[in-house]
Formats: sequence, structure tokens, C-alpha cells
Amino acid sequence: MAVVLETERLVLRDVEDDDAPFLVDLLNSPGFLENIGDRGVRNVADAARFIEDRMRASYREHGFGMWVAVQKRDGAPVGMAGLVRREGLDVPDVGYAFIERVWGQGYAQEAAAAVLAHAQGPLGIPALAAITTLENFASMAVLRKVGFTYRGVIQLPGMDRESAHFTCP
Repeated sequence: MAVVLETERLVLRDVEDDDAPFLVDLLNSPGFLENIGDRGVRNVADAARFIEDRMRASYREHGFGMWVAVQKRDGAPVGMAGLVRREGLDVPDVGYAFIERVWGQGYAQEAAAAVLAHAQGPLGIPALAAITTLENFASMAVLRKVGFTYRGVIQLPGMDRESAHFTCP
């Protein structure tokens, strides 16, 4: 297991092949579909391709990506958090998604703050972006709490809707 970051309650680590069933659940949850979008992952085989073609490809190409967030207390995966390179943004995008049963427990804020510190510290990335749907007020609150500033509405290439755009610093 390649641990990237640790917080008080979470370990953020590189994705593993055994994470495929969890990713099927997360990527098809109503909150993910509504707030992030459909990644076309319907079964474990699709998830295995997503792991290789999206997650590990980002690790290889950029030296970062989305990491699986697991609870320290029991090792259960509860989400993903990390950095994404998006067309239309000049700097990496901080992203996160958690399973609905842990919403409201502060995991998104804890993970986002750790990703931000890791990016600006060890990775040496001074400026970051974040986007969210215009209706995702909970995510906007998380971004503000960890130090992002709202910059306005942005339409990114390949996305079918506008997004709220944040930057840090």
C-alpha cells in the first residue's frame, strides 16, 4: 500500500486493484453522479479500466492524482481525494468525493486541507484550482474553509454545465 498522506482520521493512498468494487459504488452513488458526473463505470471490469486508464495514468503522467481515502480506525475506504489536471485550467484541481454515509463528518474538509498542504508543500505547486457544480453549496463551504477563494463561473471544455471556480492562493 503506497500511502501518500495521513490526516487525523484518514489515510490517502494510491489506488489498488482491490478498490474496484468500492469505486463501482462510489462512482455510481447519487451524490457523485449529480455533483461530479457519470464516469461510465458500471461493474468491476469498468472500474479496473478506470483505475488503470485514469487514476494510475495520472500518477504516471503528473506525479499525482486521485487517492483512495480510507478510515484509519478500520481501513474501510470512504472516498477519494487528490489532484486532477483538467483541460481549461492552468493549474491542478483539488477534488474529493465521499460515500454518502460519511457526509457531514468533516472528511471532505480534512482530506481537502491535507491535499492542499501536500500540493503546496512537498509537491511544490503554489497555485491550485477547484471546481464544483453551481448547486453544491456544501462543497463550496469546504473549499472556502480550507483557503480557496471563489472566482466566478467557468465553462470547462467537455463539460455539459458551468462550474463554480475557486483558486488558492
